Amino acid sequence: MWIGNHIKFFEEKIQPIIDKTGSSLDAKLEFSRGLVMLVLEKMSADIPRLLYDDSLFCHMVDEILLFEKELYSAYGYPNNLPGCMHILSEETCFQKWLTVERKFALEKMDSVLSSEAAWTSQYKDIADVDEMKAPDCAETFMTLLLVITDRYKGLPTAARKLQFLKLQKELIDDFRIRLTQVMKEETRSPLGSRYCAILNAVNYIAAVLADWADNVFFLQLQQAALEVCGASNTMTELQLGQLASLESSVFDNMIDLLERLRYDMLTRQVEHVFREVKDKAKPYKKERWLFLPSQSDQAVMCLSSSACPMLLTLRDLLLQLEQELCHSLFKSFWQMLAEKLDLFIYQDIILANHFNEGGSAQLQFDMTRNLFPLFAHYCKRPENYFKQVKEACVILNLNVGSALLLREVLQTASGNMTDAVAYSEQPTAIAALNEIGVYKLAPQDVEILLNLRTNWPSTGK
Repeated sequence: MWIGNHIKFFEEKIQPIIDKTGSSLDAKLEFSRGLVMLVLEKMSADIPRLLYDDSLFCHMVDEILLFEKELYSAYGYPNNLPGCMHILSEETCFQKWLTVERKFALEKMDSVLSSEAAWTSQYKDIADVDEMKAPDCAETFMTLLLVITDRYKGLPTAARKLQFLKLQKELIDDFRIRLTQVMKEETRSPLGSRYCAILNAVNYIAAVLADWADNVFFLQLQQAALEVCGASNTMTELQLGQLASLESSVFDNMIDLLERLRYDMLTRQVEHVFREVKDKAKPYKKERWLFLPSQSDQAVMCLSSSACPMLLTLRDLLLQLEQELCHSLFKSFWQMLAEKLDLFIYQDIILANHFNEGGSAQLQFDMTRNLFPLFAHYCKRPENYFKQVKEACVILNLNVGSALLLREVLQTASGNMTDAVAYSEQPTAIAALNEIGVYKLAPQDVEILLNLRTNWPSTGK
């Protein structure tokens, strides 16, 4: 206030007098420096008495940070002159500051995780804002870390900043462990709202940390950490190289642990849904594919009644998780699930049965007109996530003439010939498969599928 009140007087009255003498002194700056020195003296006298009172010490730190911010931003006080942060950087005072930051951060984490709103998003009713679906506890925690960053940004040395960065990493790890503990209590219902909220929290924190890794301030700290680690030989040459080339960041270890937790949680959800769907698929596995009427004998094709429980369960669980998980997590979820379903239907339903013409047509109708469209809401070409099932349907539904020709090509490529000849014939077999839209299945797999067909002419056997 004194500086602000006297700026005009020093600029209009005192500075001209100094200028006349030919001196390079800045009247306002000298006055400001004199006042700051008084502040530093007072701090040095007060701090020893405040070290044993956490509340008063915290209040002093807050006041100093506000004072410094205004001093530099509003009154242009130079960074190269002594400031309050130099006093806060002295060992005894700095260690006390670190201790109270940790203490109050842990208390805040306790309160936010135990609050009633911990697992709900404050933006849940605003779809545009709530893209990450982060619960309140995760947002509050990341805000807490952001505030700590703002508080220590002004420290004069990189070494002191790195100590605060270490504190932030410890807090992140502590919060991750707490999330893991709450998650373990919810493992019996991995599709429940709280389990999904924890998963959204883990994903949100990992995403924010990855974003912070590209921030100029943390890149500067990364460079400082590189110099410290290089001097102390605490890292391998590979790790130093990754840090130096910015391939890794100061938060990499934290992000890796969070991503591992995210993957484990997603996998548990996928396994749970897969078991439910697999259980409902039992009647479909027992379908009498050998005795189904041909397509020409039916007025209109319709879904197999035995497939209804499986597809209804799948539809309901996909809709439920789409509501609960953020977009990126749900995308990972349905792609992982589709991969498991593709393998299950191919191995447990298709390879475990034989098909007449009607059975082949019915399977293709169930898959292409009913299963694949369940995923069409999430991508343009859902059949690309069911390549084994899609290609198996192609093979089973080839007309008899094409199937005979294909079988002949495959038998020629793998028949009673020398290895060299068989190897030379292999591209021909693959080209024949590619021509009918089969790219994933190997020639041996296609031979097995052809043998599952029963609609061969008697002369072709």
